[in-house]
Amino acid sequence: MAKDNKPYRNVLVVRLSALGNVAMTIPVLYPVCRANPDTRFIMLTKTWPATMFQQCPDNLVVEGYDEKETHKGLFGLLKLTDKLRRQYGIDVVIDLHNVSGTWLIDAYMRACGVKVVRLDRENAKRRALVSRKSDEPVSPIHDRYRAVFKRLGFAAPDDFTSLYDGQELPVSPIVLKKEMGQRWIAISPFSSHRQKAYPLEQMEQVIAELTKHENYWIFLMGGGKAEKIALRPIARKFKNVISMAEVKHKFVDEYALLSKCDLMLTMESANMHLASLMGLQAMTVWGPTTASCGYLGYNQVIEDDIQLDMPCRPCSITGDRPCKFGDFRCLKNIPPEYIAQHVIEAVEAKPLTGDA
Repeated sequence: MAKDNKPYRNVLVVRLSALGNVAMTIPVLYPVCRANPDTRFIMLTKTWPATMFQQCPDNLVVEGYDEKETHKGLFGLLKLTDKLRRQYGIDVVIDLHNVSGTWLIDAYMRACGVKVVRLDRENAKRRALVSRKSDEPVSPIHDRYRAVFKRLGFAAPDDFTSLYDGQELPVSPIVLKKEMGQRWIAISPFSSHRQKAYPLEQMEQVIAELTKHENYWIFLMGGGKAEKIALRPIARKFKNVISMAEVKHKFVDEYALLSKCDLMLTMESANMHLASLMGLQAMTVWGPTTASCGYLGYNQVIEDDIQLDMPCRPCSITGDRPCKFGDFRCLKNIPPEYIAQHVIEAVEAKPLTGDA
C-alpha cells in the first residue's frame, strides 16, 4: 500500500541495460515481491537477461524486450509499452534505469495517466568522483534500487541470500560431479568493457599457480566465439581446467556450477553479480573502477577486492573510458602471484565439500 493510501496493484519495473545491471535488480526485487504479496510486479528487461530470473516469487512476471526483432525501434518499444499497460493494468512504473531509452516508456505511461518514479542516478556524485573533486562514494546501486520502491510505500527488506535459498539447488547435465576433497574455482576473466579486464596472459599465470594444487579444478567462464577461442588454449594447457565457453549453456547451468564452487575470481563484471545471486564469494579484480562507484556485488565485501591504490582511480564509473596513460597500469601492475595467493588463502579457509 502506498503512503498516499492509493493501492498500486500492478507495477511495471524497467531495467533495459546490460546483464550485470539487470542481475543487480534481483536481490532487491525478490524481497520486495515477497514482502508485498498483494501487488503484482512486472519486470521488463531485454530478452536474454530475462532468462536470469529463476525461482521467481509468485507475484513476479518477467517480460522480455526484443530490441532487435519483435520490438525494434521506437515504434516497437511504444507498441510493447502499450501492450503491457493494457495486459497488466499498470498503475505505476518504477524506472530503475532512468536514461533516454526508458524515458520514452515513462513519457507514454504518464500520458496515459500512469504514475512514474525513477532511480536516482546520483550523476553529480559520479562526476565529482571521477574528476577527483570529491572522494564521496556513489551510493550502492542496491540501496538506490530499494529507495525507489520505498518512495512508493512498498516494504523493501534487505534480506536476500540466494536464488535458491531453502530450495533444491539446480542440476545440469553439463556440470561434473564434485568429488570430496576437490576445490572448485570459477574464473571469469572478461568484462563487457575491455578496460576492466585483467590481461589474459597474466590471468594464465594466475591459473598456472592455482593448478599447482592437484585438487583444484578451474572453470573458465565465457561466451561467444571470441572468448571461446581465447580460452581454448588455456584449458588445453593445464590439467583440471575446463572452459565453459566450449559448451552451450543457459543461466541455470551456470547457477548449477556456481552452487558447487568454493569461490569465483572475476573482474568487475556481470559474473560478480551472478556469484552474488548464488551466495558465492567473489574475489574481484578492479581496475579503472572501484567499489566507490556503487557497483560492488550484493553481499560481497571490499576486503575481497584486489586492486592497486592509485591517484587516477576511479577514472570512470562504468569502466568505458580509455586509459589516459594508454597502458592500463591499474590492472597490468597487479602481480599474478599476488592474485593467486589471495585466492588460495580464501579457498583453503573453506570446509571441503562434495556431491553426496
